[in-house]
Amino acid sequence: MRYAIYFADRADDPLMKLGNTWLGRDPFSGGSLPQPAVEGLTAARFHDLTTDPRRYGFHGTLKAPFHLKPGQGEANLLETCEAFAREVAPFELRGLGVNRLGKFLALTPDVEETDLRAFAALCVRRFEPFRAPLSDADLERRRRSGLSRKLDTYMTEWGYPYIFDEFRFHMTLSNKLEDDGEAGLMSAAAKTFFAEVTGVPRTCSHFALYTEAERGAPFQVHTTFELTGNSAPAFALAKVERRSKEETA
Repeated sequence: MRYAIYFADRADDPLMKLGNTWLGRDPFSGGSLPQPAVEGLTAARFHDLTTDPRRYGFHGTLKAPFHLKPGQGEANLLETCEAFAREVAPFELRGLGVNRLGKFLALTPDVEETDLRAFAALCVRRFEPFRAPLSDADLERRRRSGLSRKLDTYMTEWGYPYIFDEFRFHMTLSNKLEDDGEAGLMSAAAKTFFAEVTGVPRTCSHFALYTEAERGAPFQVHTTFELTGNSAPAFALAKVERRSKEETA
């Protein structure tokens, strides 16, 4: 079993409904969904170009998938999620847009979102005590992409390279797109399909615990948590980082 802390909302949220439909699977129920038609692509080809994000379920990564450390249990993880949700306040996004992220298609922020970046950093730090170290196989697999020294350090110390100053929020919509023509068709279709939820402000008031029953299995939503606290993410992060510096001084 692996767990992940993901940016997600309730099953009835318009963004989640559109994202699940685009990928063709509902991670809340586990059921398949009919994907939209993409002009210029067959249904089978569109299905093939969305296999990876479909398995992970529509989401934005906050704390990347991890095995539980020996001595930690799911009940403790759920309690920490609930406590975290009671501490952190909902925050605003100025808008998401359909963009290319390298060779992938994703929903990403239109501008720098300080609270979103801080919220992700808080998740990385808060749930780190639950994470078992990466296996040698996982380390080797990650290193094949040619990580910089800083990214490699983040990976070995925190379990994932793209965190803190290297974090870039994204809700993945495709596999790696090697064909520019296909990428263009999917981008145009996605901009139309997600038009009602892109380019508009959004209140972020939930996150979710996703689970993977065994390596390679589809990720499922275990529980969504509502943020009900009083501390804005950026303020809460500054407090955590100040305490960390004091403890290591």
